[in-house]
Order: sequence, then structure tokens, then C-alpha cells
Amino acid sequence: MTFLIYTTYHMSRKPISVVKSRLHQNCSGIIEPVNESHSLNDTTWCNWAPFDQSNYKELLGAVDNAFLVAYAIGMFISGIFGERLPLRYYLSAGMLLSGLFTSLFGLGYFWNIHVLWYFVLIQICNGLVQTTGWPSVVTCVGNWFGKGKRGLIMGIWNSHTSVGNILGSLVAGVWVDGQWGLSFVVPGIVIAIMGLVTFFFLVEYPEDVDCTPPQHHGEPEENLDNPEDPANRPHANKESSLESAGSGSKEPSAGPAAISFFGALRIPGVIEFSLCLLFAKLVSYTFLYWLPLYIFNVVHFSAKEAGDLSTLFDVGGIIGGILAGLVSDYTNGRATTCCVMLILAAPMMFLYNYVGQNGISISIVMLIICGALVNGPYALITTAVSADLGTHKSLKGNAKALSTVTAIIDGTGSIGAALGPLLAGLISPTGWNNVFYMLISADILACLLLCRLVYKEILAWRSSLRRDKGSSVALTHAR
Repeated sequence: MTFLIYTTYHMSRKPISVVKSRLHQNCSGIIEPVNESHSLNDTTWCNWAPFDQSNYKELLGAVDNAFLVAYAIGMFISGIFGERLPLRYYLSAGMLLSGLFTSLFGLGYFWNIHVLWYFVLIQICNGLVQTTGWPSVVTCVGNWFGKGKRGLIMGIWNSHTSVGNILGSLVAGVWVDGQWGLSFVVPGIVIAIMGLVTFFFLVEYPEDVDCTPPQHHGEPEENLDNPEDPANRPHANKESSLESAGSGSKEPSAGPAAISFFGALRIPGVIEFSLCLLFAKLVSYTFLYWLPLYIFNVVHFSAKEAGDLSTLFDVGGIIGGILAGLVSDYTNGRATTCCVMLILAAPMMFLYNYVGQNGISISIVMLIICGALVNGPYALITTAVSADLGTHKSLKGNAKALSTVTAIIDGTGSIGAALGPLLAGLISPTGWNNVFYMLISADILACLLLCRLVYKEILAWRSSLRRDKGSSVALTHAR
């Protein structure tokens, strides 16, 4: 259910990146309709005002940024509401409103609207209501799954982001060369219908259907051996989980109080991963919003072909998210997994810009690899890492922090998501090479921000190896 919910969220965000190349294009090669009269030298007659001007990249960047800035600001508030309202109602309302605003953007085509403020205002409203999605679905999944295989489960589950992007691109591509308004209206209707399904069928807590709540973090062995410790009694975890379920359909007084914003910031690792995600999401969202236009301008594909080819980046994102989750579960090193993928992403982006357009086969392979390396860390931080930190052992069983921690991490990342497309819009007139240099720099900064956590994980591995070696020596002597 949550997979389908967030697939529709991303499906409704994607069309703008595909339709961009239709809003402004070179009209000299297009057959003019009989009832239109333009001069032979007019190469902008087929464009959609106000994006028919020479500064169209800045205007398109402003439309992107209206959504992303509103999304970033709204995300910090959304997590607080998400902890205090029933998730089913919160998500349903958000999806219905998202469907409304997405459709209104497309209706601008049918209503013949040519003023920039209309599209900017719709994007601001849509950005705010779309923040209802992520904290809610991560909290819901965190309520159902413990830490054991969280990386793999959430890596597979997080493919909804890429699946939504792919579906959004393909649906938008159907109408992009004709009535492009339908590229928005159809995804808007789909997310609204999914909002109604959510209202009737979403189950927030395992306890609501008499299932056993998960164990959110492993206890040290010495603690487990001590039956006198209240935290180790068989019923303790169930009681604390039942209490934490109070944020949903249960009585508000039944559970612990929701954590404060600054209390969530004090959880170890939240600040580092939040800042890392800022730069990782900057890279990912620049690709999300500008890759079709890059392919359209550099390879000279049609708008539909550019949109279809750009979906391969999201195919790579699915592979990268699952791989990152699997490796981080096996090694128990979330930060190290992210860091290695970020290190490999920088040279791959450089190579894609310089040799990725030399042939369709090379372009396909490099897009998939870039998608895996760029979206792998982004997927891991926004899912398994957020759930780990939101159920951190320092919280002593208060799972109510999950929504706030998720909102802080993704909200900080969304600042990067707003900056990336804005910078791309400002830098791209100077050349696409400079856009890629900006992306590579952001990727390296994201990697550097995880250095302390990587060092801690390496120390933990060394300590674990020494313990294992000591145990094996003891067993040998005992024999």
C-alpha cells in the first residue's frame, strides 16, 4: 500500500521535467497550422508563453524552485503534524490535494493561461501538500518492520521513487507533443484515486490487525542475558510498541510524548546524514528535473524520446537502492556504503558528460550506472537510515520520533533538491559542462560529511573482529 502511495506521489512530480522541452523549443522545423500567421524568421511561435523568451531556462528553474522550496520548508512542519494526526487521514488529504494542484497545472493549457505567477503559485501549493507523503509512509513502514533486514526491505520498497518517476515520464510522454496539459491531469487523477484507496484500506500499526510489533533495535548480548533488566522482559517491547502506537487510532494519552525538533537533532548521526542528504539530493533532483532537457539539447532527441531515455537513470536508481540496502545490512555500515557509492559516482558523472553521448549503447549503460551510484545513497539515507535513527536505542522505545527524524533528514535534503535545479537553470546557459562540475562538487561534499561516521563504523568493525578472534582463541584453548 505504501509502495503504491509514494509511487503516485513521484508520478505526479515528474511530468514537469518532460514537458519543459515542449514549453520552449525551436519552431523552425515544425509545420505551422493553417489558421496561424507568423513571420518565417519567428522560431518561437510554437512555444508556450511566458516560456517563449530567451531567459526561458531561468523561468523554468523558477517554476521548479517554487515547488522545491515550498517542499523543503513544508517538510520540517509536516513531520510534526505526522506524529500528532492519524496517518491515514493525513495521507488521504495530502494525496487528494496533490491531485488537485497537479491537475490545475495541466489545466493551464486548456484554460490558455500564459502568466508565470499562475504556474509558480500552483507549484508552491503542490510542494506544500506533497510533504504529507514521505514522513507518513516511512513512519508506517517503520511501524511494521524491525531493524533486522531493514536495509534490504526498504531498498526494495524505496524503488517506488524510481517506479513513480518512470511512470510519470512515460505517461507525460504520451501527450507531451500534443495536449501537454493531460501530462499533468492524468497523474493528478491517479494520485487522487489512490488517496481514496488509502483512506479506506491503509493499516497504520501491526497491533491494529492483531500482529506482533517489530523489534526496532538489537540489544547487546550482555543485556539480553540479564532477565532482571526491565527492557529485556518478553512483554516490555510489546508494551512500549503498544504505547507508541498512541499517535494513531489509539488514545493520545496512551503513549509517550512526541519528541521535539531539537530533541531529534540530538540523536547521534541525524545532523551528519541530513547534511549529506542535502548534497546527495541536490545531485539526484538536478538529474530528475534537467536530464530530459539535457538529452534533448545535447543529443537532439525529440521531447518524447528524451523523456523515455531519461527513465534509465531511474532504472539504475532501483538497482542502486536495493544494492545499497543489501550491502549495508550485510556489513552493518550504512555510512560506509553511502560513502563508497558517492566516491564512485563522481568519476562516472564526469565520464557520462564527456563520452556518454557517443552512442546509444554507451548512453544506456552509463545512465543506469550513474542512476545506481547517485540514487543508492539517497535511497538508503531517506529510508533505512531514517528508520534506524527514528527508532534509535537512545529514545528508549519512543517510536514517535520516527516521523520527526524522517522529516528533518528529508527536509534538509529537500533544501539541496531546491538548490540543484535552481543552480542548473542559472549555470546551464554557460554550458552543460559547468552543470556537471557543480554536481561532482556536491557529490564530493556529501561524501566528506560522512567521514566521522565512516571512521566510527571502521572502529566498530575492528572491535568486532578482535572479539571474534578472542572468542575463537578461547574456544581453541578450551578444547
